[in-house]
Amino acid sequence: MFESILCQVTEYDPDVLESLIGLAVEIAREGREGRRVGTLFKLGDENTVLARSRPLILDPLLGHPEASRHVNNLNLRGTIKESAQLDGGFVVSPQGIFLSACRYLDAVAAQVDVPLGLGSRHIAAANMNAVTQAVGIVVSESSVVRLLCHGQLVGEIIPEVWMMDHAAHLRGTVKREKVGELTILTPNLGPASISE
Repeated sequence: MFESILCQVTEYDPDVLESLIGLAVEIAREGREGRRVGTLFKLGDENTVLARSRPLILDPLLGHPEASRHVNNLNLRGTIKESAQLDGGFVVSPQGIFLSACRYLDAVAAQVDVPLGLGSRHIAAANMNAVTQAVGIVVSESSVVRLLCHGQLVGEIIPEVWMMDHAAHLRGTVKREKVGELTILTPNLGPASISE
């Protein structure tokens, strides 16, 4: 479903990345108990991400078997959605195992390029991108899901058409793709400025 974004990030298993993006879109669309929820997932380079972050509360995922913490485990999805309401982000292994929740990302980088108007989750993801090989998936409280990789914004998923003119932050020429009710924006590597 997210092929245009998946081709931007080739170092991780596309099935794991697609499942994680799908979960992020669910959180963006559903929120929790009638209110919008924002959160952050860091996929890959888990040892470095864990070393450059710290728990904000007792980790709700600690001590559970790996099979229970896999992104495709339907029983886990509700736990992740509940935990997304809490501060901090999630650390996920390249194999799709949730390693930790409610993490404060400590990485600081001097030269991150985050578009104006994006908040602290996006800055934290960009800072961590600058010092690790991890991919950042950010669910904004405005319901937009953004993917940060290689120190830059590489994709935006906008769940509702009315948000299109106000939510997009990708710079330069943009490829626009409709998948069901979602609009997916990625950098356009071709000669056209906007394709539909």
